[in-house]
Amino acid sequence: MANVSISIDVPDLDAAQDFYCGALPCTFIEDDEHGIRILDAGNVRIYLLKKPEGSLPFKASNTRRDYGRHWCPIHLDFGTSNIEEAVAAVEAHGGTVEGSDSGAWGSIAYCADPFGNGFCLINE
Repeated sequence: MANVSISIDVPDLDAAQDFYCGALPCTFIEDDEHGIRILDAGNVRIYLLKKPEGSLPFKASNTRRDYGRHWCPIHLDFGTSNIEEAVAAVEAHGGTVEGSDSGAWGSIAYCADPFGNGFCLINE
């Protein structure tokens, strides 16, 4: 079985930890020897990587890091038993809620962290 972790580029590790541990169900584990902040999200580890805005994501890149709101086809989904409380926590910690939907399958809120990274809250 593959071991999956998630890396999130952020310009400020303290602000990112405050958001992910305050608004979402993550807990701080440690800072590793490379300055990477490691969080536990229950069944996956999240690695917060401090990367300055405008830096290259890789040496041959034609684009630079931009922390404005951006769309990515791969995103995180966080399960919650109370979507209203989870939405309030996201907003209280500087995230944005960009819409929602619901049906017989449950509810979803489309969100972004303070660094432009999109994610969803899923009512379980």
